[in-house]
Amino acid sequence: MATERVPGTLSVATGVWVGVGSRDEPAEVSGVSHFLEHLLFKGTETRSSQEISRGVDRRGGDFNAFTSKEYTAYYCRLPARHAEFGVELLGDVLTRPALRDADVHAERQVILEELAMDDESPDDVAHRTFTARLFEGHSLGRDPGGDREHVQAITPDDVREFFELHYRANCMVAAAAGPLPHDEMLALIERAFAGVATGGVRPERIAPGAMGAGEHLDDDTEQVHIVMGGRALPRQDARREALDVVNHVLGGGLSSRLFEEIRERRGLAYAVYSGVSSYADAGVFQMYAGTQPDHAEEVKDLLHQELQQLVADGITEDELDVAKGYLTGAFELGLEDTGARMARSAGQLITTGVVRPIDEQVARWAAVDHDAANEVIRDVLAAEPVVVTVGPST
Repeated sequence: MATERVPGTLSVATGVWVGVGSRDEPAEVSGVSHFLEHLLFKGTETRSSQEISRGVDRRGGDFNAFTSKEYTAYYCRLPARHAEFGVELLGDVLTRPALRDADVHAERQVILEELAMDDESPDDVAHRTFTARLFEGHSLGRDPGGDREHVQAITPDDVREFFELHYRANCMVAAAAGPLPHDEMLALIERAFAGVATGGVRPERIAPGAMGAGEHLDDDTEQVHIVMGGRALPRQDARREALDVVNHVLGGGLSSRLFEEIRERRGLAYAVYSGVSSYADAGVFQMYAGTQPDHAEEVKDLLHQELQQLVADGITEDELDVAKGYLTGAFELGLEDTGARMARSAGQLITTGVVRPIDEQVARWAAVDHDAANEVIRDVLAAEPVVVTVGPST
C-alpha cells in the first residue's frame, strides 16, 4: 500500500489495482476481467447497485473502474470528510460482491452494447486492429473489452471462478492521496479490507513472438483512419524516457513534426499524433492520422517519410529542449489532482513493486541527451512499420 499526503487539497482519492488484465485470461473466457469489473458495481452482500450509486452521488463523489491489458483498477474520489465511506465502499465491492446469476445475464447485454458502440468508432477499430496485428496470436493483441463471441459464452461460474482465483491479497495493491495522514488512511484501509481472501499468485506471462502483417478494413466512413508503427520498449527498460522524448518530437504535441507538417502546413488532417505504451515484456509505438479518402495515400506517405527522416537525421537541440520541458512540466501539472497522484502510485506498485519519487522521474527525463535519443531511434524506430487502415478503399 502507498499513501501520499497532499496538504491543502479537499478530496481523498483511494484506489485498488488488481494485477490481472486481458492478457492474463484463458482464451476461452477472453473478456472476463472486463465482465467482472462491470459486475462489481451491481451490488454486494449488503448493498444494492442503487445504494452504491446513490451513496456516492449523495456525497458528491466519483466511483469508477477500468480494465487494461495487465491490471484492473477500481477507484473512488470524495470530499475528504467522506474518506471513510469511500474506502469502506471499495472494500465492500472488492471483497463481498454478490455476483448473482441474474446480474451476469443482465450485464452481458450492457457489455455487448459497449462493444457495439466501440465498433461504431472507426479510429478505435483501427487502433484495435493494429494492436492485434502487432501481437499476432498473443494475448496482448486482445482488446480488454473482449469480443462478442466470448462475452456471449461467459457463464456466471466463469466469472465467480475468475474472482476467486485472482481477487486475493497478493494480487492487489491499494493507494490513496489527499490531506489525511498516512496512519489514518492505513487504518481505514486495513479495516475495510480485513475480509479480503489471502494468498493469490500473479499470472505467469509469456512474451510475444513475431509480429503480423498490416491490413486494410473496408468501411463506408468519411475518413480513412491510418495507424502505423511497431514494437517498442517494455515498462522497465532504461531507455523509456529517451523514447518519450523522441515520441514528443515526432507526434506528441502541438509543436511536433507530424502536427506541423500534416495538419498545420498541409491541412490534410485534424487529428494526427504519435504515442508509446509499455507492458511487462513488450511495448508499442504508433502514429495515427485521420484524413479524407482522396488524401489517404499522401498522408500515409507523409507519416512514413517523417519516420524515415527521424531515423536518418535524429532530432535537433531545440527539439530536445522543447520535449524535455514539455514532459517534465506536463507531468508536474498533472499531479495537482489527488486522483492522478493516487493512480500513479497504484499503477507503479502493481506493475513494478515500487513508487518512483517524483523528483527522480523528472530527473530521468531531464537527463536525456542526443546520444540517448539517437540510440533509441535506431533501436526502436528503424524497423519497417506495420500499417493498418480503416475506411473506403482508395
